[in-house]
Amino acid sequence: MEITALYEIYKQHPSVQTDTRKLKEGDIFFALKGPNFNGNAFAQKALDGGAAYAVVDEIEYATDNGCIYVDDVLTALQALARHHRLQFNIPFIAITGSNGKTTTKELVTTVLRTKYKTYATQGNLNNHIGVPLTLLTIPADAEMAVIEMGANHQKEIALYCTIALPTHGIIT
Repeated sequence: MEITALYEIYKQHPSVQTDTRKLKEGDIFFALKGPNFNGNAFAQKALDGGAAYAVVDEIEYATDNGCIYVDDVLTALQALARHHRLQFNIPFIAITGSNGKTTTKELVTTVLRTKYKTYATQGNLNNHIGVPLTLLTIPADAEMAVIEMGANHQKEIALYCTIALPTHGIIT
């Protein structure tokens, strides 16, 4: 599925979930895979639990009742987040570094909120899944965005920057 088509679906159902235990009615479920689980196996459970759609990347799970088949679920989630980010013409501040990312994010956000409607990463959702999920929750009326980016291997921050497209950066 083309990202523009997926984004049209997202605009109708602007809540994304990767965990069926946290699913709300109308969410789009992204069936991510991990070392000990295959999210595709939970697609039907997500749909039965109220998900509007389930995004899967294994054809055997792509039933006709609300499943959206993509080549790679994580790549689709990241592309959707990037597409959503491109809808904003506001400052995006990326915060990264070895120590103090979350504290710095909270301090910067607190200062910015005195003048601007500022949206920031919740908690420390700062990885390859958390950054896209953060971007997808930025409301249309946001005037500033503060995005925390963590890394545990080389070139991770570069990937996050291609998704979040920050206009400013802070390295702690």
